[in-house]
Amino acid sequence: MGAAPMGGGYPEPSPPYQEAATGYPEPSPPSLSDAVRAFTTGSLAAEDFQAIFTTSKVYCPRGENPGFLALHDTQQPVIPMFSTLKELRRYAGKESKYFVITGAEVLDLLPTGYGFVLDIDGQHRMVFDAKAVEQMIDFTMRRMYG
Repeated sequence: MGAAPMGGGYPEPSPPYQEAATGYPEPSPPSLSDAVRAFTTGSLAAEDFQAIFTTSKVYCPRGENPGFLALHDTQQPVIPMFSTLKELRRYAGKESKYFVITGAEVLDLLPTGYGFVLDIDGQHRMVFDAKAVEQMIDFTMRRMYG
C-alpha cells in the first residue's frame, strides 16, 4: 500500500473569520444594500459597486414559471431585483415567491435588451438600462479574463 498524501488532500478548515494582527476580526465586505446606498449617494465608485454586486446575493421575484419577471410599462423592459429579502417583501408581499442568485449570474442570465431595477421601492433605487447592463458585462469580462 502506498502512503496517502499528507492531510488526505483536503485543505485545513479555515476559521469563521480571519483575525488581524490586532486580534480584531477583519471587516466584512459591504452588503449589497450598503453598496447600493453608498453608490447612490456618491461615496462608492462604479467599479467598486460592480465588484460587490457580482459577488452578492440578489433576490428576484418569480411567477409560476421559472425565470425573471419583467416590467413592461417602462421605457424599455426592466426586471425588478432586490438587495435584501426585506426589500423584496416590501415590494411583492410577504408570501411572494422568489429565487436568489448572484449578481454575476444576473449578468449571465439577463435577456438581451433588458435592464434591471434594484430595490424599486427602496430609498436608494437604482435603474440599469440595457446599455448599462452591457457595460457591466464588458467590465466583468475584462476583470475576469483580462
